[in-house]
Amino acid sequence: MLGLLRTSLSFLNGSICLHQFIFHFQKRWKKPVDSAQTRLENRTRDPQLDKLLKQIKKLKLILRLHELMSRRTTSHTSLQLVSRWTNIVGLNVGIGVFIQKHPRIFEVYTHPVKRHLCCRISQEMLNLIEEEALVLNQSEMVAVQRLKKLLMMSKNGRLHAHSLWLVRTEFGLPDDFRASIISKYPEAFRLVQPDTVELVDKDDNLTTADIEKWRESEYKEKWLSEYETRYAFPIQFPTGFKIEKGDRENLKTWQRLAYLKPYDHNEANCGGIERFEKRAVGILHEFLSMTVEKMVDIERLAHFRKDFNMTVNLRELLLKHPGIFYISNKGNSLTVFLRGKYAKNFLLEPNPIYLVRRKMLDLVLLQCRFSKREQPLKELNL
Repeated sequence: MLGLLRTSLSFLNGSICLHQFIFHFQKRWKKPVDSAQTRLENRTRDPQLDKLLKQIKKLKLILRLHELMSRRTTSHTSLQLVSRWTNIVGLNVGIGVFIQKHPRIFEVYTHPVKRHLCCRISQEMLNLIEEEALVLNQSEMVAVQRLKKLLMMSKNGRLHAHSLWLVRTEFGLPDDFRASIISKYPEAFRLVQPDTVELVDKDDNLTTADIEKWRESEYKEKWLSEYETRYAFPIQFPTGFKIEKGDRENLKTWQRLAYLKPYDHNEANCGGIERFEKRAVGILHEFLSMTVEKMVDIERLAHFRKDFNMTVNLRELLLKHPGIFYISNKGNSLTVFLRGKYAKNFLLEPNPIYLVRRKMLDLVLLQCRFSKREQPLKELNL
């Protein structure tokens, strides 16, 4: 009986070991899942652009606080009230800690009557905010051209006003663009429905995509043939990116592939899934080229999919072309950069709106060590 029990236990232990070996073997040789999420997690990162986006998110948070302060009817904003806005603006640290880190942006003072601590935006930062508003006003005609080009890229010359409002900052449009631009230029735009903007007349002078300047430069300066440059895109892989075997030749073939350009809507010439996807790449490239900082939130970009006839998964398409686009997941959302427009974390061709926003960002980055003002640190434990 004892011998039978030992035999049974030995057989059971052998079965367990065999099962563990088979499970380990299957796990080791299991085909890895290839999805947009895994490609996003395994992509080659760009530390410079990730760092830049993190800094820009901080600036946007500060501008959101300024917006909330500006809406108040009273001239004073207590720190107690500001601390209640942390969830609204997406601040994940105490307001006291945040203010202490940015003394060039915030000023803390005691209310002259109620004697409690109040907070305001520094005059230095307010001057830059006013400068941005002035530059936006001076760049009105550039904004009009951008809006025309966006409408010309849409399949029927129409876009939802709400979609445009979501990307107003990226395209240098004022908050009241319906009144200040659309209504001001009836010869160019009209509201056909309460929430739809329509292009009145197409401007043929604006049908040249930004990428064509680069292609012309490559053709003339580098003596490349038209066959090589006519449908090509600038490719700039991030540091450390490894090109798999055969991908270099595939990329060369893709660069030569003809496609329907962004302002051409003759769908009969679109032909084939590869050409259709390359057209979407061309539209995305042109869209990002028109933005002030050559970047946009992917969730906001998705609002234009149907209007631009891009029936593709945007995230998958962007990840498929890491030499053209870079997706950063710093913050609460995904943001796409146009890689060819950046050198490290600076724009190669800065525009007036970008320059003033860069000055704001530089001021935000001048933290405590460069400030001569002293804050009442012990009283900021909020």
